[in-house]
Amino acid sequence: MRFSKLRLTGFKSFVDPTDLLIQDGLTGVVGPNGCGKSNLLEALRWVMGENRPTAMRGGGMEDVIFAGASTRPARNFAEVSLVIDNADRLAPAGFNETDQIEIVRRITRDVGSAYKANTKDVRARDVQMLFADASTGAHSPALVRQGQISELINAKPKARRRVLEEAAGISGLYQRRHEAELKLKGAEQNLTRVDDVVEALAQQLATLERQSRQAQRYRSIGTDLRRAEGMLLFRRWKEAEEARAVALAALKDLVTGAAQAETGARTAAKARVSAEEALPPKREEATIAAAVLQRLEVERDALTEQEARAVETIETLKRRIAQLVEDSERESGLNRDAGETIQRLEWEARELSKAGEGHAEKLDKAATAAREAGDILSQREADLSEVTEDVARLAARHQSAHRFLEDTRKTLARSEGEAAKSRAAAAEAQGAVAKSAAERKAAEEQDQISRATAQRAEETLQVAETARAEAQNRESDARAARSSAEGEVNALQAEVTALARLVQRDTAEGGQVLDDVRVQPGYEKAFGAALADDLRAPAVTGDGPSGWIVLPGYDGVQPLPPGVTSLADMVRVPDVLRRRISQIGVIEAEEAQRLQPLLRPGQRLVSVEGDLWRWDGYRAWAEDAPSAAALRLEQLNRLEELKQDLEHATAKAEGAKSAHESLSRRLADLTEADRAARQARKDADRLVSEAARRLNRAEADQALSESKLESLGLAVARHEEEALNARKQVKEAEAAVSSLPNLDQARGAVEDIKMTVEAARMSMMSHRAAHDEVRREGEARTRRSQEVTKELSGWRHRLETAEKRIAELDARRVQSEAELTEASATPGELAGKREELGLAIDKAQARKAEAD
Repeated sequence: MRFSKLRLTGFKSFVDPTDLLIQDGLTGVVGPNGCGKSNLLEALRWVMGENRPTAMRGGGMEDVIFAGASTRPARNFAEVSLVIDNADRLAPAGFNETDQIEIVRRITRDVGSAYKANTKDVRARDVQMLFADASTGAHSPALVRQGQISELINAKPKARRRVLEEAAGISGLYQRRHEAELKLKGAEQNLTRVDDVVEALAQQLATLERQSRQAQRYRSIGTDLRRAEGMLLFRRWKEAEEARAVALAALKDLVTGAAQAETGARTAAKARVSAEEALPPKREEATIAAAVLQRLEVERDALTEQEARAVETIETLKRRIAQLVEDSERESGLNRDAGETIQRLEWEARELSKAGEGHAEKLDKAATAAREAGDILSQREADLSEVTEDVARLAARHQSAHRFLEDTRKTLARSEGEAAKSRAAAAEAQGAVAKSAAERKAAEEQDQISRATAQRAEETLQVAETARAEAQNRESDARAARSSAEGEVNALQAEVTALARLVQRDTAEGGQVLDDVRVQPGYEKAFGAALADDLRAPAVTGDGPSGWIVLPGYDGVQPLPPGVTSLADMVRVPDVLRRRISQIGVIEAEEAQRLQPLLRPGQRLVSVEGDLWRWDGYRAWAEDAPSAAALRLEQLNRLEELKQDLEHATAKAEGAKSAHESLSRRLADLTEADRAARQARKDADRLVSEAARRLNRAEADQALSESKLESLGLAVARHEEEALNARKQVKEAEAAVSSLPNLDQARGAVEDIKMTVEAARMSMMSHRAAHDEVRREGEARTRRSQEVTKELSGWRHRLETAEKRIAELDARRVQSEAELTEASATPGELAGKREELGLAIDKAQARKAEAD
């Protein structure tokens, strides 16, 4: 690979476009330290694909862009172009169309790098592989930097091996092998992931099938449920309709009765109103008569109650005396009964003692019989469980044999169907073999014709390439001149755009008076120090927002001190600032101490460097408070200067563009002719390739058809063999089904054993019931013996206290007889009072009846 020219624009210290011509022989660059010799080698590495900022001696890749100097602004991009001689046409296929290959790498701030090869955008990988195939590149040992000789001498065998491989021209192969290994690893990982995905999808498919069956069952149940709910709702609606009809009929009758009742109520209400009008006097008389009658009746009721109480008292005393007599007689009788009861209880205790004899032997005998019956039941239940398990196993064998028979019949049907399909496909494959043989013969004839056409196109291409090469050399020189001019224009345009954007960004949203100010170059800092942030305010009128307004002129303008130049002579300001600017003067910093005391109210002095002195004694140094307004004014002046430079550069670029376009059109015509010749050759090559592919395809189709025919023959044999095996398995399955014992007989035997178990269970339960009955009788005798003992004790105690009870009853009888004599005289007295009260009540009743 032969390098012919290296062009740098904005790369590190090469701010202007610089060309390094690399001619035949030895080319050297001589200069002192720091002149940029190493930058040439770094530019060569960078354009060949170096991506490590440390290799460029920087902290980031954007550090290769010119950062600016005291006299030159920073650039926004850097570009390195490497021209490679390709006259021998040894470059790879994608870069071998021209005699020269121009590789361009361009980096823009905040955007990144971009590569071009012969004005076409390419990838960084394509550029790196271009140099790797030529046994060179950004990391080639042929690019010797400072200290690399000692590194090679002391290098390890692995590093020396890399130098030898590059010298042998196989480093590109290693690069491509590494790239292929990475792709293979990626493909293996993709296959592994595909297997995982397939397995996961299979699991999901099984889950979805199960869910599908559940969904179908759910829909079926849902349909039945909705049908049942619809029938139920219809039935309820029908019953509700019938009830509504009955209710409407009843409502109609009730409404008729209510209307009749309302008519009677209105008639009665009218009669009641007329009666109520005459009622009050009569009601008052009736109330008085009722009150008198009520009082008398209350007195009568009181007498009745007294008579009732007197009679009740007499009856109570009589009953008490009779009761006391009866109690006395009963106590005497109880004394006689107590003796008889004691004798009876003693006899019952002896009988219970006799009945309890032999109870333990009887209870043990009943328990033994119940236990033996339980053992017999357990044995028979065990026999039932064993026979049930045998029947279950027999049922499972029946089910398995029938399922195997069904599966083998399905396999037989499937094998016979596949064999029929394979025989039909074999017949089609026989026809495809004959067709592919005919296509192969036609493809061989077409291949011979396309090769002759390709030979004629190659001869035409050689003539066109010779004419295009001469025009390309002239166009390349014109393009270099145009690129230089356009690069300068682009740089100025980028700087103008950036500065204009910066100025536009600092422009206040509502406008500011600073935008209307123009200052002579060099006085920006003085003007910014004089007005500072006041320049941010807008010009306003009337009662608008905060800002500058135009005041009427006045005659008392104060003159500046002698020897002071007015700042108004160096700036152009709007009318709103004229009064303010007239009181500002420009001086040298050395005169400030003498002139500041001479200032009058409102006046101030500034220096070109941005220092400030006010009339009230305040001063500010430019280093302490740099003015943003001064910076903006400098930017505005710089923007105007750049615009003028941009106009000159644009005119120069237009001239270079015209010359280049003229040569480009000539080159385009020749290139078009060359392209047409190349296209003809490509078309011929394409025809050759298509003919070869058609021939290969025909041969492959013929081989495939023959292979398919052979495989179909094997498939027919395989399916027929499977069908034969399936027939054998069907016979074996039918024989296995017929050899199994009768399942219904086995189930009948289970039912017989179940009846025996039930009989044993009933026998066991009867024995247990007899045992429980004997046990309950013994417990009842024990409880009755305890009760008899307790009753004997109670009757004996009662017999002892009976005499005392009889004496108490006699005393109470004598007292009750005395009270009866006294109470018997009370009814006669109350009878006289009742007669008198009866007469008074009759009169009161007559009066009340008349009032009512």
